[in-house]
Amino acid sequence: MSEKIKFAVVGCGRIGRRHAEIIHRHPQTEIVAAADIDTSIKIDIEKAYGINFYSSMEELVQGGHDIDVVCICTPNDLHADQSILALENKWHVVCEKPMGLSKEACEKVIYKSLNVSRQVFCVMQNRYSPPSEWLKSIMDQELLGDIYMVQLNCYWNRDERYYKKGGWKGVLKQDGGTLFTQFSHFIDIMYWLFGDIKNVDARFDNFNHPNSIEFEDSGIVNFEFINGGIGSINYSTSVWNQNMESSIAVIGEKGSVKVSGQYMDEVVHCNIDGYTMPELPPSNPPNDYGEYKGSAANHHYVIQNVVDTLSGESNITTNALEGLKVVEMIERIYEHRKL
Repeated sequence: MSEKIKFAVVGCGRIGRRHAEIIHRHPQTEIVAAADIDTSIKIDIEKAYGINFYSSMEELVQGGHDIDVVCICTPNDLHADQSILALENKWHVVCEKPMGLSKEACEKVIYKSLNVSRQVFCVMQNRYSPPSEWLKSIMDQELLGDIYMVQLNCYWNRDERYYKKGGWKGVLKQDGGTLFTQFSHFIDIMYWLFGDIKNVDARFDNFNHPNSIEFEDSGIVNFEFINGGIGSINYSTSVWNQNMESSIAVIGEKGSVKVSGQYMDEVVHCNIDGYTMPELPPSNPPNDYGEYKGSAANHHYVIQNVVDTLSGESNITTNALEGLKVVEMIERIYEHRKL
């Protein structure tokens, strides 16, 4: 594409600012507008990027900017409705996880995107980590043979440094729950590698967040894979002080592997019949938010995928149907949650 792709960013918190900065620095993209209900950041945003700032997405729409793509970086419950508003204005969408808080909401986004012939890019940046790409390659080659067992562990810290009074995080209707906000990236990786699940059984508890969240902080989920094998997800945000582990262990007919570390960023076990483990590129560090850390800092790959897809050089890494599937899987898991 000869002209730069023009972006707007809706929601200018830490993730939104990361989107804006990457777009601003990319040689093939340009940020032309931003919106956030927190008008105290207006001067800072306008000065940093030389753009117009609006106090709502509706105001942004009325601004009349020439926009190709909108990044939705707002609270979880707004993602679907704001994606639809962007699509109604014939803008492509980059939507932070989750795509919505229900399968029904995601279906409405997909219907609108098909109706206006625009793309919806779902942000699941952990797919770009070298260990994740390596896992995908050995699964595509079926090097492990039949899959017997998969265990996904996500043990993180989220305390009062994260759950601020008056904020949306921890509020059920806005947040959705721990699997939506903290660990949907890892459910996406599991789905990407092994497919859908069935026969779900789950137990949940809220150990040390009774005054800060309206849902579970920990859970144990067991299931079967439709493609064969059994699996489990064990997760918690009750780890003291700092994140402990994000890992996936796979036992198959012809071998076993485990990717671990705080952010599923290192291969700690590989024993596959007739296979020599290659040397992988280093993983990017996690997103650092000062008091706490998140998943891998791979958002620049997401923006590059937008550029490559819109220029016809590539396909979407995580499309809207996959974004919907992750939401639907979490919804089915949460059918076992008693509030």
